[in-house]
Amino acid sequence: MSTELKKIDPKQVQRLRSETNAGVMDCKRALEDANGDYEKAKALIKERGLEKAAKKSEREAKEGVVASYVHSGGRIGALVELASETDFVSRGEEFQKLAQEIAMQVAAMSPKDVDELLGQPYIRDGSKTIKDLVTTLAASVGENVQVRRFQRFALGE
Repeated sequence: MSTELKKIDPKQVQRLRSETNAGVMDCKRALEDANGDYEKAKALIKERGLEKAAKKSEREAKEGVVASYVHSGGRIGALVELASETDFVSRGEEFQKLAQEIAMQVAAMSPKDVDELLGQPYIRDGSKTIKDLVTTLAASVGENVQVRRFQRFALGE
């Protein structure tokens, strides 16, 4: 019984890595498991990342950053606390960028609480929610990542 595995193109691995932020070996394995089917491999990466993130969600996240965003004109601003398990992760570029993006989301969309924020479509890409962004980062860094709290400020409110 011979099972022929399709040779995996390194360019496909790189493309999958850049789109999912998953590790090189995870991308290669997903492409192998999907027998070279790119979309199927992408779905596998997402599924496996969600499983990993779910396992880590019970771990305590005591580190993190407070990010701010002030809209041009200085009339609206937001502060967001994004938490991680280690300061190593919270100092990373991806983590810092996500904290900034969430602060911008809070300023723009004025959610009432963290649950509402997590369920909102991302202002830069309506096909993703804020929860999707947080979960993707958690899967990528291998730690529990969570939005702890936020505050929005607007003149006259």
